[in-house]
Amino acid sequence: MERYQVTYTQIITRLKSLKNQRNIDGMARFGISGKNVLGISIPFLRQLAKKIGKDHALALLLWDSGIHEARLLACFIDEPSQVTSAQMEKWVKTFDSWDICDQCCGNLFDRTDRAYSKALVWSRRKREFEKRAGFVLMAALSVHDKKAGNKVFLSFLPILRREAWDERNFVKKAVNWALRQIGKRNRFLNRAAIQEAKRIQKQGTPSARWIATDALRELTNPQIQRKWQ
Repeated sequence: MERYQVTYTQIITRLKSLKNQRNIDGMARFGISGKNVLGISIPFLRQLAKKIGKDHALALLLWDSGIHEARLLACFIDEPSQVTSAQMEKWVKTFDSWDICDQCCGNLFDRTDRAYSKALVWSRRKREFEKRAGFVLMAALSVHDKKAGNKVFLSFLPILRREAWDERNFVKKAVNWALRQIGKRNRFLNRAAIQEAKRIQKQGTPSARWIATDALRELTNPQIQRKWQ
C-alpha cells in the first residue's frame, strides 16, 4: 500500500470532517464519552494508520491533540522501539476511557521492552485506567509474546489475586481478562490459572467471586481443554 504523505494538520482536519454524532451517542452508551470524541470507527482508523505508516514524531503530536480518535491513531502508528518510559507514563496518566487504554496497551505498549515492568508498576496504581493498563498489558503479553516462558506469567498470578478485591468495573474486568488469557496460553498455565482462580474465589468479595467464577467457566470449558489433549 502506498504511504500517505500527510501532515499533522491535514490528519486533524480530516478526522474532524468525519465527526459523526450518531456514533458519538452510541459510543457513550458503551462508556466512551467526552468533548473530544468524534465517533470514527476503529477499522477506519486502522486503515488510515496503514496508509500513513509508522511515524513516532507524528504519533506524539497526535496524542497531544487530545482528540480521542487522534490518540487511537497515535497508538497505531507509533514505533515501539522509540517509545520511552517517560512517554508511557505521560500517556497512561491521561487515559480517560477503556478503549484508549486497551488499544494503546494492546497495540503499542505491549511491544516495547518496558512492557513487563510497567505491567507490574501500573497494577498498583490508584487511578482506574492506570491500574487497568497494568492488567491489560498482562493480558496482551499473554497473547502476543510467543517467545516468553511460563515463569513470567506465573509471576503475574499472585498480583491478580492481590488486586481481585477492587470493585471498579474496568479494573475487575481487566484482572479477569488477564487471568483468562494466561490460562489459555498452554496446558501448564491453564492448570496454574485454574488453581489461582480458586484461590481468588475464596477471598469472598463480590469482585473476587465474579472474577474467579467467570474465569473458571472459560478455563475449564471442554473446548479449551481439548486444545491440549
